[in-house]
Amino acid sequence: MNDTLTLDVIGRRVEVNGEHATVRFSGVVPPVAGLWLGVEWDNPARGKHDGSHEGIVYFKCRHPTGGSFVRPNKVNFGVDFLTAVNNRYVLEDGPEEDGKEQPVTIGNKPVETIGFDSVIKQQSQLSKLQEVSLRNCVVSCAGDKGAIAKACPNIRRVDLSRNLLSSWDEVLSIADQLKHLEVLNLSENKLHFPSVSPSLAGTFPALKVLVLNRTGITWAEVLRCAPGWPVLEELYLKSNDISISERPADVLQTVKLLDLSSNPLIDENQLFLIAHLPRLEQLILSDVGISSLHFPDAGTGCKTSMFPSLQYLVVNDNQISQWSFINELDKLQSLRALSCVRNPLTEGGSGPQTTRQFIIAKIGQLKTLNKCEILPEERRGAELDYRKAFGNEWKKAGGHQDPDKNRPNEEFLAAHPRYQSLCLKYGAPEDGELKTRQPFLLKNQLLTLKIKYPNQVDQKVTEKQLPGKKNRLFHSLRL
Repeated sequence: MNDTLTLDVIGRRVEVNGEHATVRFSGVVPPVAGLWLGVEWDNPARGKHDGSHEGIVYFKCRHPTGGSFVRPNKVNFGVDFLTAVNNRYVLEDGPEEDGKEQPVTIGNKPVETIGFDSVIKQQSQLSKLQEVSLRNCVVSCAGDKGAIAKACPNIRRVDLSRNLLSSWDEVLSIADQLKHLEVLNLSENKLHFPSVSPSLAGTFPALKVLVLNRTGITWAEVLRCAPGWPVLEELYLKSNDISISERPADVLQTVKLLDLSSNPLIDENQLFLIAHLPRLEQLILSDVGISSLHFPDAGTGCKTSMFPSLQYLVVNDNQISQWSFINELDKLQSLRALSCVRNPLTEGGSGPQTTRQFIIAKIGQLKTLNKCEILPEERRGAELDYRKAFGNEWKKAGGHQDPDKNRPNEEFLAAHPRYQSLCLKYGAPEDGELKTRQPFLLKNQLLTLKIKYPNQVDQKVTEKQLPGKKNRLFHSLRL
């Protein structure tokens, strides 16, 4: 664009020398003549100021060095969707096979068809497209109305991540022309979402997967737009500073996978607001800062009514440090797979293998832990070791081999809610199992060898210690 720019560009997404920004100002910046655009960079290190110049505030930035003034002719405002598709997918024309144009008869008259074969070939190419990747292709708008539907009506999967889309309305304009669209990735587009629910005239009738990572969307905006996703199964909302503020009412009811990773404002009380989504099978909560969890509707040894369909839970890179968090997960009635790495609990001093065994023993229905299958023999070993490891504590708390006398206190049952069921499964631990074993040290495995010389009456017995076979004893050896 040139210096006579007159379009309403405030809020538009732009590219300048490979860097993305949002236009916050358009006008004159004295004393230099001509039109300037004030932009707020996605990468604040790229800027020079906060939108002020010589004491005058022209626009505001979230970061003190997030802003710059640039000339309009240095700015790329992007291209429409179909232009980007053509640039990416239409093959360059090759030479004609015989070097001549092919004649076409329209009615009774022959007509020259310069470039006609090329147009047919391009149209054929686009109409066959089902999957389109336009990542980082400076797409900023839908383009002419109906052009997308006419050129490439069979698209089912679109990657529009890291482009220049600035408005949810433009997304709707694109999607409304793709009636078979099943997967849409809009990550890293700084989108402005509507303040009221948009028109829902079948905009996303077939959409099953929607990726909105790093788009700036809020939870309220998710719920506002969600009625337009009637068959959605997977929703990705990573890195949006989302705080779950209300329950989904009649929306998101078909969602099976929800990714809330890297939203540090989420806590357990917010999770309870989405706990009754009926089909939610996978919940990804990596790097949200969560440290505690308690299902208030279920006591020790009982199952919660929350998250009724949840089979796979990911809580990597959090602040989980207490075993009580793991105890609560046993209350989830459908949980089969758990990923729980890089937490204080799993990085502690007990060792990764012991921690794995304890988690397996504490969550009875778990089939996969940290992407590794739990085989029956591993579960049996983990549960037997857990039963033995806390046997003395169980006895001190009131546990007893006699079922009529077995009454461990509430404190023990809260810390080890599955212990009683393990005793029923394998039998209560016997006293012999619970004796403290001497550690396996070399000095405990040495044999004592006593040496006496029979010809030297006054010679004292000499003792030497030598390594020998286990449990073999030598009391004396007369030479």
